[in-house]
Amino acid sequence: MAVQTIAVLPGDGIGKEVVAIGREMLELYRSRGFPLALWDLDLGADRYLRDGTTMPEDVFARIRDECSAVLLGALGDPRVPNLEHARDILLGLRFRLDLFANIRPCRALDDRLVPLKGKGAKDVSFVVFRENTEGIYVNVGGNFKKGTPDEIAINEDVNTRKGVERIIRKAFDHALAHGNKTVHMADKSNAMRQSGDLWQRVFQAVARDYPGIAAKHVYVDALCLYLIQAPERFEVIVTNNLFGDIITDLAAALHGGLGMACSASIGAGPVGLFEPVHGSAPDIAGQDKANPLATVLTVGAMMSHLGYPREEARLEAIVREAVAAKQCTADVGGTLGTAATGRFVLDRLKRDDPSP
Repeated sequence: MAVQTIAVLPGDGIGKEVVAIGREMLELYRSRGFPLALWDLDLGADRYLRDGTTMPEDVFARIRDECSAVLLGALGDPRVPNLEHARDILLGLRFRLDLFANIRPCRALDDRLVPLKGKGAKDVSFVVFRENTEGIYVNVGGNFKKGTPDEIAINEDVNTRKGVERIIRKAFDHALAHGNKTVHMADKSNAMRQSGDLWQRVFQAVARDYPGIAAKHVYVDALCLYLIQAPERFEVIVTNNLFGDIITDLAAALHGGLGMACSASIGAGPVGLFEPVHGSAPDIAGQDKANPLATVLTVGAMMSHLGYPREEARLEAIVREAVAAKQCTADVGGTLGTAATGRFVLDRLKRDDPSP
């Protein structure tokens, strides 16, 4: 089997602490015969402050041409208030590698992680497909009369037929592969008529290719209400870049918070970007408080991408056990620190003795 290279980029703040655990997991897999190679990258706020480097062209080219995945820690540091390094690294990888599908599962692994009265883990199990390379985040626009009382600021919302169709099709393909019966598309077409019309037409056109799956439309503001009232209504949600960013953080609150939120960004090419999405949390960095379980689940998604779906299921089961036994951090009801939670996961993984 060909060796698959994983670029490891710890990031800033608590990213370094949790990605260190993810790296140990990958080293364990490598030692058990999985054909993996790890490439450690010195990129982030520390490097930027040291010599101004964000994402060197030669590093990007090697990621594009030689890597199968990137494990990325959170980016953000108060010493870099304009977040220039984070934009070049994170958005640079997303846009330049054309990682158009940001996939965020929302699956509660224990009843007590669900904060809704009368709801439990069985009621929270859906996935959000967020368009990742278009929309308002392309940063098209500008300022006129900047700094004056008459200033005008414009950000354009860019939607292409190609971009909309491929993320919607990706959502339907997921539903088909996982036996889901519904796909909900969320937009704001009653207020954003041009982009909404495109999403509506493409959604209905793509849906005709999947006759066994019900295609349902919901306005994004109503979706936020329904996710709290009845999350069990949803299996697969697809939406644009901005709405997906907001919805997924709301959804994270339904299954334990951002410390349990993993993500994958994939495109048509071989490289996938995998990141826990809780942010760099500089206020708790270095205090052994960060929850590493989002990173554990993220490594699981990466292993599935690399061709080992059994490992994703194995790691989810270990996380479920950690939460049930309260062998986890305080945000999800445990008493352990970051390192001890990571040790619990690694010990369980070693005991399972995974093999390719």
